[in-house]
Amino acid sequence: MSKREADIQNFLKAAKWDAATRSAVPGDASSRRYERLTLNGKKAVLMDAPKGVETPSEPEGASVKDRKALGYNAVARIAGNNPEAFAVISSELSKRGFSAPRIIAADLDKGFMLLEDLGDGLYARVIEIDPSLERELYEAAIDTLAAIYRSSFPSQSEFGGKSWRIREYDSAALLAEADLFLDWYAKDLGGDISSAARAEWNAIWTALFETLDAHAPGLALRDFHAENVFWLPERQATERVGLIDFQDGLFAHPAYDLVSLIEDARRDVSPDLAGPLTKRFCKKAGLKYGSKFKTAYAVMGAQRNAKILGIFIRLAERDKKPQYRDLIPRVAAHFQKNLEDPKCADLKAWVAKNVPEALS
Repeated sequence: MSKREADIQNFLKAAKWDAATRSAVPGDASSRRYERLTLNGKKAVLMDAPKGVETPSEPEGASVKDRKALGYNAVARIAGNNPEAFAVISSELSKRGFSAPRIIAADLDKGFMLLEDLGDGLYARVIEIDPSLERELYEAAIDTLAAIYRSSFPSQSEFGGKSWRIREYDSAALLAEADLFLDWYAKDLGGDISSAARAEWNAIWTALFETLDAHAPGLALRDFHAENVFWLPERQATERVGLIDFQDGLFAHPAYDLVSLIEDARRDVSPDLAGPLTKRFCKKAGLKYGSKFKTAYAVMGAQRNAKILGIFIRLAERDKKPQYRDLIPRVAAHFQKNLEDPKCADLKAWVAKNVPEALS
């Protein structure tokens, strides 16, 4: 028995779940591992988030230069090896009536949490079984996003004696993510990006990020899509939407999670839903649906999809997960559509000149 497994058993014993049967849950692209536990008809999920297996996250008081020196997690403001990020955000969401998993037990020093099991109703699976539910489920998700945006969240909070600060999705984080397009996707397409071209890329994005100031930021869960949202029809209102994978949440433009939901990398959302869902979000969130919001949506979409294109190539090549290449055509199509906004003309021209294959 490994030391880690012994620690897990001790943790479960202290929580009075050591007699539970355990089964692995398929993992995501992170270093976290999950197991489903069953005990006397009750269910729970074990999160195993070992420390020290990722680059460090941003320490308090770090400058942008410091963050860059520490690596990607710090500059992009990824929580990494800090399970308190999940615990704090989950607790704050739950306090406001949202269906984040209830925390049954936690040992944040070792990276263990025992969580409420939200069931098997992942949006992607539910809609695959009954496509007629797509509109109802997506409208419920939109209403939940709008309610989260309307809610106020403290920048600093505690859970179990551990503190976590929700940071801003600043230009350094946004640009670091967009740069994954250059470092992985463009390179995979055969592009050789010169230092001058990279400087131009940075300048274009910096100007685009200024368009995001048109709307007040709100809490972005940062990975809100059909594989991370659960349908809980027995609950009421926004509680019908179960939330996970929000540990990297930041204060960001309200279009970010909206883009994540509608421009899903893993499934095609019905084209006739995209426009109405965006308008519904603005109405519920108290925002004007006009050119400024449409532009911000396009900028957030271009940034997110550029990032995902880079991440999927990185997962395929560095992490030996070639299945992610199958998702690239859908993400590339989203990216190309984002570039059609007039404010993205310079970015589109840059891509056409330096990575023309990305527009084919």
